[in-house]
Amino acid sequence: MSNTVTKTVLAASAMATAMTALAHSAAAADEEKCFGVALAGENDCAAGPGTTCAGTSTVDYQGNAWSLVPAGTCETMALPDGRMGALAASLEAEGYMGLARDLPEGVMADGLKMVAM
Repeated sequence: MSNTVTKTVLAASAMATAMTALAHSAAAADEEKCFGVALAGENDCAAGPGTTCAGTSTVDYQGNAWSLVPAGTCETMALPDGRMGALAASLEAEGYMGLARDLPEGVMADGLKMVAM
């Protein structure tokens, strides 16, 4: 393959990669990680103890499980019994990995923020 063709292919590949990254960034900017709002089995990946990945939460509104929600809706969602969602960014800034509520039996609340209900 000639140098010109190789350079053209590499440039096109780099451009496609950059455009894909921008598209993902734009989509991510429209969503935010929100703890304590997912129904059982409907959390997104990387939840806390008692879960292993997406869809593994076992309790509705599990405090250490998160879901991506539309930006600006996490803390204003109507949830039962006075529950509130919590933004992952806010929790992480305070050193927490989720909310200490609605946890599966046997899951410790270490590293989770205590909340009043």
